[in-house]
Amino acid sequence: MTNELTYTKNGEYWIPDLTAAEQSVTLSKYGRMREWFLKKHRTITYNNLLLSGKLTAHLMEIDQAAVNRMEEIVPELAKRAGATEALKASDPMCWVGLMNTCKAQAEEIVMNELIYA
Repeated sequence: MTNELTYTKNGEYWIPDLTAAEQSVTLSKYGRMREWFLKKHRTITYNNLLLSGKLTAHLMEIDQAAVNRMEEIVPELAKRAGATEALKASDPMCWVGLMNTCKAQAEEIVMNELIYA
């Protein structure tokens, strides 16, 4: 197996045409938020992960952990808030409001635990 490198002449210098391997990964909002946070507030960590090729794996790990944590927290908060099936049947708008509040609280917890850590 041979790797043929191509070069581009820039002035008197020949520079190799190097590109990073593109990885097609779909991240949810948590992975994208973690990437934004690293770019803006942890630049050295972001660059180290990017240059070592570990950024995508890191973002996927944080993304999956955040989704799993949300799935754990939301039902617990809903139970504490009293968002039951009986309430859903009798007063759907109240139930939706409670569930939205529970989701917002859970996202705040996930943000502090995983995204901004």
